[in-house]
Amino acid sequence: MGSYVPSTADERKQMLNAVGLSSMDDLYSDVPSNVKLDSLNLPSGKSELTVAAEMEELADKNVVFKSIFRGAGSYNHYIPAIVKSVTSKEEFLTAYTPYQAEVSQGILQSIFEYQTMICELTGMDVSNASVYDGASAAAEAVAMCKDRKRTKALISATAHPHVIQTVQTYCMGAGTECIVVPAKDGKTDMEALGSLLEDKGVACVYVQQPNFYGQMEDCDGVSALAHDKGAKFIMGCNPIALAIMKTPKECGADIAVGEGQPLGMPMAFGGPYLGFMAATKAMMRKLPGRIVGETVDVHGERAFVLTLQAREQHIRREKASSNICSNQALCALTASVYMTAMGKEGMQEAATQCLSKAHYLADQLTSIDGVDLVYTGEYFHEFVTTCPVDKEVLLKELEKEGILGGYPIEEGILWCTTEKNTKAQIDALVSAVRRVVK
Repeated sequence: MGSYVPSTADERKQMLNAVGLSSMDDLYSDVPSNVKLDSLNLPSGKSELTVAAEMEELADKNVVFKSIFRGAGSYNHYIPAIVKSVTSKEEFLTAYTPYQAEVSQGILQSIFEYQTMICELTGMDVSNASVYDGASAAAEAVAMCKDRKRTKALISATAHPHVIQTVQTYCMGAGTECIVVPAKDGKTDMEALGSLLEDKGVACVYVQQPNFYGQMEDCDGVSALAHDKGAKFIMGCNPIALAIMKTPKECGADIAVGEGQPLGMPMAFGGPYLGFMAATKAMMRKLPGRIVGETVDVHGERAFVLTLQAREQHIRREKASSNICSNQALCALTASVYMTAMGKEGMQEAATQCLSKAHYLADQLTSIDGVDLVYTGEYFHEFVTTCPVDKEVLLKELEKEGILGGYPIEEGILWCTTEKNTKAQIDALVSAVRRVVK
């Protein structure tokens, strides 16, 4: 941070005196001496050239796959160069909340633009300034729907396992009963869902679209069933798929949530990621976190402010439905820059390529004896096949050829393609699988 000015020695001394301390070490007086280090055992300094060479040598030990056919919640999409160029500017490299609007117009506008684009993508009326990740967003959405009379939540067994676990954890802490709706043929069992909705204590239903197995759910049907019984419908979404599929608003969702990682964030060993949340106007005041709005200043010029902030940040914390007090500002900015760079047509093209290449891969894989689709329903860019040989053996053999294969699950292997997978890569994968199977 080139413009960062630290406090001087005299200023630090004044601050220490103000709290009755004589040195920085006094701040750690409660830390047991046996866990303190007097010094670090570091080697002597080396030149920049030598250090760079050693770091490159260490980096060479990492396995970098030439082609990736694994998704299951984290996806290998192309990220335009401008995304990192903008988000790496020091003006944006802070997670601090923009409470002081008069000095935070840039950050506030970036969040406002993010919210606007999430609303355009989902079709919903309002978006918050994001949360930690997609699983947290799903759990926060469930908390939004609970009231005094309705204290039960339904979540489809076809949702991502980590989302199910996170929702269950949040529900346990909030005294909400979380019931998993069984799956049938890779989709939510609509008959079982209808039976569970007969309970008047059900507050909401969460269904993921496309689901963990890549299958496209009957979200219109889920919405109709839920609303007929007075429950809310929460729709988990893949933001790239939203470019070509029906929006949550068109499906009748009350809340749309999802993992924003595909919107310009690298896979990065699992984070940091971004949880997006959007809702109808009727649910706006229950959204956790904050909402940035547009207004005018005293001169009549366009300005941005924190329009709504959930009350748990200031008062009545014990009565709050959420304790989310931050937003993933840098990740939200990343998503904004990505969506701006790609544009409507670019995102539609990426989604179309994901869809087309997944179907091409499925056709080629199922031409191999013993490899069949586990589920026959419509899918976006993920699908499950049987595996006639040991799954781990197959995946290890693929790794030897620089290919990260699909994700092994109980039903078989969950394969995934994105726009980055070329036809040559797909054909090489199929040839490798064929050799291993034979």
